[in-house]
Amino acid sequence: MNDPASTPDETAIPDTDPVGRATPASERLRRWRLVLGEPAQDACLFVLAGDDLRIDQALTALYDAQDAGGLRGGSGASSPRVARWLGDIRQYFPASVVQVMQKDAFERLDMRRLLLEPEMLAAAQPDVHLVATLISLGRVIPAKTRDTARRVVQKVVDALIDKLEEPLRSAVSGALNRATRNYRPRHAEIDWQRTIRANLRHWQADYHCLIPQTLIGYGRKSRRTQREVILCIDQSGSMAASVVYASIFGAVMASLPAVKTHLVVFDTAVVDLTEQLDDPVDILFGVQLGGGTDINRAVSYCQSLVRDPRNTILVLISDLYEGGVENNLLQRANELVQSGVQMITLLALSDAGAPTYDHRLATRLAALGVPSFACTPDKFPGLMAAAIRREDISLWAARQDIVTVRPGS
Repeated sequence: MNDPASTPDETAIPDTDPVGRATPASERLRRWRLVLGEPAQDACLFVLAGDDLRIDQALTALYDAQDAGGLRGGSGASSPRVARWLGDIRQYFPASVVQVMQKDAFERLDMRRLLLEPEMLAAAQPDVHLVATLISLGRVIPAKTRDTARRVVQKVVDALIDKLEEPLRSAVSGALNRATRNYRPRHAEIDWQRTIRANLRHWQADYHCLIPQTLIGYGRKSRRTQREVILCIDQSGSMAASVVYASIFGAVMASLPAVKTHLVVFDTAVVDLTEQLDDPVDILFGVQLGGGTDINRAVSYCQSLVRDPRNTILVLISDLYEGGVENNLLQRANELVQSGVQMITLLALSDAGAPTYDHRLATRLAALGVPSFACTPDKFPGLMAAAIRREDISLWAARQDIVTVRPGS
């Protein structure tokens, strides 16, 4: 009896049914062949052709590069090949997969130097990771590529603003209106739950009704500053995506008359970018990713910005790997909390999953009343709304299934 593994028969499992549709069995083999690569050719008994072959070549060039002599970063001779590869993955894979493959290519194959060529940059799929790579290269991007780089960053910024602006604007504006009490409300402005609770003593049992002697309503929109928000962002390389999202959110909040927004970035030095909040692209190209971290110095500067502690929200976005004086940082954090400032630490503001951070410092901050947790961009509007309403942020996070750092954990 012949061993089918030693004498593969491509007709053993037909690729199509009598009307030309792929059979379930052949589709499974096709997928396994694409997942496992060329070494699985004989075992899968499936020969790739057409688009499947181009897909396989694109995957091999990235994930089997050492064996296949695939993509190479930093080589002039390889540039046309990389350009074709970037075009292929955009043609054959959805945008979410393209973003992952580009990120893997930058990390695995050291393709960063190729991004200094305008042709390569124009062929790439714009996404947050690409923007993070570009801003990390900001100081070395040559003049011939700078305009292309700015267009790529502008495209990503515009897409993020389209996606994130309205949820943040609605959440913050709504929270501001509800955080302000109005004791002469119009009918549409009445906060019925608070009005009923305030007038329970006026319940008329004989008439089965409540007579509200005091009406409580939501505050009317005001152009005066009702809250001050300070975004303090760690510029270390691991926080790149967080820098991108925080800059977008800062620009949106700065456009709200009732919110005074400050944007501060830091490594071992502190830079106030508040004056550039009208142009997020300028902010991103003003950021210098990498270097050391002095959180204490940054929090000290932010502390100097506080004018009305009870109406100030300080959001520290950092993985908390402190290179400065930790005890001084904790003392400043305690002073801010005791003065009435609502201080929150976001260990990451991105979709990248669970971040790496200094657990010990996070637990010490939590003991002072500074909640620490990671936050995805879609949750950030709700977070700001909860902070404006002066809710317990740890309870808000729990309702969102967000795990916060606990004191002593």
